[in-house]
Amino acid sequence: MTPAKQPPTPEELERITQSETGGRQPMGIQGKIIWTVALTWSLFQLWYASPLPFALGFGVFNTTEARSIHLSFAVFLALTAYPALKSSPRDSIPTLDWILAIAATMSASYLYFFYDSLATRAGAPITQDLVVAVIGIILLLEATRRSLGLPLMIVAIVFLGYTFFGPYMPELISHRGASLGRTMSHQWLTTEGVFGVAIGVSSSFVFLFVLFGSLLERAGAGAYFIKVAFSLLGHMRGGPAKAAVVASGFSGIISGSSIANVVTTGTFTIPLMKRVGFPGTKAGAIEVAASTNGQLTPPIMGAAAFLMVEYVGISYLEVIKHALLPAIISYIALIYIVHLEAVKANMKGLPRTAQSSMARSALSFVGTFLGMCLLSLLVYYGVGWTRDVFGPVASVVLAVAMGVAYVALLRVASRYPDSGEELSVESLKEVPALKPILLSGLHFLLPVFVLVWCLMVERFSPGLSAFWATTFMVFILITQRPVLAFFRRSGDIVPAVYRGIDDLFSGLVTGARNMIGIGVATATAGIVVGTVTLTGIGLVMTDLVEFISGGNLMLMLIFTAIISLILGMGLPTTANYIVVSTLMAPVIVALGAQHGLIVPLIAVHLFVFYFGILADDTPPVGLAAYAAAAISRSDPIATGIQGFTYDMRTAILPFMFIFNTQLLLIDIPNVWELIFTVVGAIGAMLTFASATQGYWMVKNRLWESLVMLVVAFSLFRPGFWMDMIYHPMTKLDPVHIGEVAEKVPPHDTLRMRVAGETFDGREFDRIILLPLGKKGADGMTRIEETGLILHTTDDQRVIVDMVVFGSKAQQMGFDFDWEILYVEREEDQPPKHLIFIPAIATMVAIGMLQRRRQKLQAT
Repeated sequence: MTPAKQPPTPEELERITQSETGGRQPMGIQGKIIWTVALTWSLFQLWYASPLPFALGFGVFNTTEARSIHLSFAVFLALTAYPALKSSPRDSIPTLDWILAIAATMSASYLYFFYDSLATRAGAPITQDLVVAVIGIILLLEATRRSLGLPLMIVAIVFLGYTFFGPYMPELISHRGASLGRTMSHQWLTTEGVFGVAIGVSSSFVFLFVLFGSLLERAGAGAYFIKVAFSLLGHMRGGPAKAAVVASGFSGIISGSSIANVVTTGTFTIPLMKRVGFPGTKAGAIEVAASTNGQLTPPIMGAAAFLMVEYVGISYLEVIKHALLPAIISYIALIYIVHLEAVKANMKGLPRTAQSSMARSALSFVGTFLGMCLLSLLVYYGVGWTRDVFGPVASVVLAVAMGVAYVALLRVASRYPDSGEELSVESLKEVPALKPILLSGLHFLLPVFVLVWCLMVERFSPGLSAFWATTFMVFILITQRPVLAFFRRSGDIVPAVYRGIDDLFSGLVTGARNMIGIGVATATAGIVVGTVTLTGIGLVMTDLVEFISGGNLMLMLIFTAIISLILGMGLPTTANYIVVSTLMAPVIVALGAQHGLIVPLIAVHLFVFYFGILADDTPPVGLAAYAAAAISRSDPIATGIQGFTYDMRTAILPFMFIFNTQLLLIDIPNVWELIFTVVGAIGAMLTFASATQGYWMVKNRLWESLVMLVVAFSLFRPGFWMDMIYHPMTKLDPVHIGEVAEKVPPHDTLRMRVAGETFDGREFDRIILLPLGKKGADGMTRIEETGLILHTTDDQRVIVDMVVFGSKAQQMGFDFDWEILYVEREEDQPPKHLIFIPAIATMVAIGMLQRRRQKLQAT
C-alpha cells in the first residue's frame, strides 16, 4: 500500500480557488473595506429577496435597479479583490485599482441613479449616457479578465466587433452594422444586453443559493456529509472512492460548483483513495468526475439552472424534475465504475469498527427507508392538517414546530462529537460508526428541507425559497454553538455566541466573494445576448449550422457539444451555457422539427448545460482537473483525461435524452412507464459503464464490449428498434386531416408537417404538434376549436386561412397562408419495452461466459 503524500498547503489551495473567491487578501483598512462591501452585498441581496420591503413600504427596488446595484458590487469587488497582473501585489490594492473600481461602480449604478431620466429618453441617449456606457463596457471587460481570465473577455470583444463590422463580414453572416451610440445604448442602457435576463437571474435567484451554500458549509454541513458518506461506504471495495462520489453529490447540493466540490471534499477523499490503492491520477479523476456531476444534481445545480427558468419559460420545479433522473443514473454509474476499478485492482475497503451480518444490514436499511417514508408522510399530511385547522396562522405554527425540532435535534447531537470538525486522513484507520455521525448533524437537513418544501410544496419562487432557507441558516449559525454548549454543560456559552456571530459574518462575506465571478460572467455574457438581439445573428445561425452539418441532426448535436467543450475550457459554466444556448438551442429545435423530431427546448438547454460542465475536466484546461491534480500530486493532463473517460457515461446521456425525452420524465403516461424508464435507464448506464471500462465480472473481450454498447443503446432507446419493426406513423394527404383529428384521443396532439414563410421572408418546413381538446362532433371542429381555420383549394392543397389571436394554434406558431404538407396518423405499436427482453437475454449470455472464465481464472 502506497503511503499518501501530504495534502496541499492552504496557500496552494488558495491559488486553486482564486477564480472563486479572488486572489487578494489585503490587510488593514483596505481589507476592511473589501470585507464591508462584501458583507453589504449579501445584506442587500437578502433585503431584496425578502418580503420586508413590501411589508414596510420602503427600500423596494424594481428589477432593473436591482440588476444595476448587483453589478456595481460585482465589478467593485472584481477590480479590488483580483490583481491586474501576476506581478501585482496580493496584500495591498494599488491606487489605480481603486480608481477603476470606483469608476466601474459609478457606471454600473448609473441605471439606478438615472433610472427615471433614462426612461424618458429611451432610444435617444445623450452624450453623458454614451460616455458612461463606453466606460462601463471597458471596465466590465477588465473585471472579466481579472476574475475569469481572457477567454470570456475575448468572446465578448469578438461579438462587439461583429456588431460594428457586420457589413464587412462574409455574406452568409453579414448585417448592416450598428453605430457606437446605438450599440452602447443597446448593451448598457437597456435590459437587452449587460443588464438582461442573465444578470437578472443572478441578482434574483443565484446569489441567495450561493449564499445559502456558503452558510451551510460554514456551519459544518460539508464535513458532516463527508463523514456520513464514509461511514456508509468506507468498508466496501474502493470504499473511500465510493464515499467520495456520494460526498461530492452532497457537496453539489450545497455549492453547485464543480471546482468548489473538488477543493472541499477532495482534500480529504483523494489522500484516502490513494491509501487504499488508487493511483494519484485515478484518485484525482474520480473526485473530478464526482464533483462535475455534483453541479448536475438538483436542487441547486449552479446558476445555469436558474437561467433555464427564464430562457425556457418553465418553473424551477419543472427544471428539477427534468434534471433528476439523468443526475441519479449518472451517479449510480460512477459508483459502479469505482467498484469495477476496485475489483480490477483487488482492493479492500477500510475495516469496520463492528462486523455486521447481511440480514442485519438489510433490516437496518429497510427500517431506515420505511422510517423516512413514514416521516415524509407525517410531515406532508401533518402540514396539510395544520393549514386546515390553524388557517392563516399555520405558517407561525409550522415555524414553531420547526424550532422545536431544531432544538430536539441539537439535544441529540450534543451527546456526540462536533459534526463540523474535519476528518483527519492520517488518524482514520477504520470506518467511522454510522450512528454517532448521523445523529450529530441531522439539524443540517432542516434548512435543506425548508428549501425543498418552499420550492415544491409552497411553490414559492426560487428567490423567496432560498431567502427562507438562508434565513433559517442564519438562525442556525447564531444559535447552534450556544445551544450545544448549554446541553453539553461546557460552561462556554458566551464564547460560543461570539463564535456563532463570527461564523455568520464570515459566511456572508464568503458567499459574496464566491459570487464575484458569477455576477461578472452573467453581465459579460449579456453582451453576447445583446449582440444576437441587435444584429439578428440568431436567424443567420440556422442557415450557417445547417450548411456545416449538412442538415444532419446528429452532426449538429456533436458540433454543439464540441463548441460547449471548447468554450467551457475558458468560460465558467454559466457564461458557456448562456453563449451556446442563445446561439444553438433554437437552431437544434428548428433542425429537429425539419427532420420530424420534436425536441423539447428544455432537452436542448440541458444538453448544452451538461457539456459546459464536462469542460471542467476536459484537457488541456479543465480547471477541476487542475485542482484535483494539485491535491493528488499527479499530472493535471493525465488526471483530466482519466476523468473524462469516467465522464463518458455523462457525455452519452445528453444524446440519449434528446432522442428519448422520457429520460427527462417527459410524456410518461403512467406509473408502469415510469418504472420501465427508470429501470431501463439505470441498466443501460451500468451496461455502458462496463463496456467503456472493459470489465464486468472479468476483463471483457472486444466483442463483448461492442455487444454491451448495443445493449446499452437498446435499453436507452428501445423505441429505435421497435420503430424499425413497426413504423409508428403513417403519412396521409392533408385532405384527410379532419379524419385523423377525429381519432386523436382527448387532449392529445395532432402531428402535421407545415411549410411557409417567416415574417422576414425566409422559407421553412417543419413538424408541428397541435394540442387538441376533448372529442367533438368531427375532427375539423376540434381543429377549429384550437383557433386554426383551414381552407382546401381546388387542387387539394390545405392552406391556413386564419389563426385566432391568443389561441392554441397561435401559441404553437401557426400563421396564415401556411400550407399543410401532410398529416401523420399514429399507428398501433407493441410496447417498445419488449426490446428489453432480447437485451437482457444477451447480457445473461455474456454473464454466463464471463462467470465461466472467472471460475477458470480462480483455479
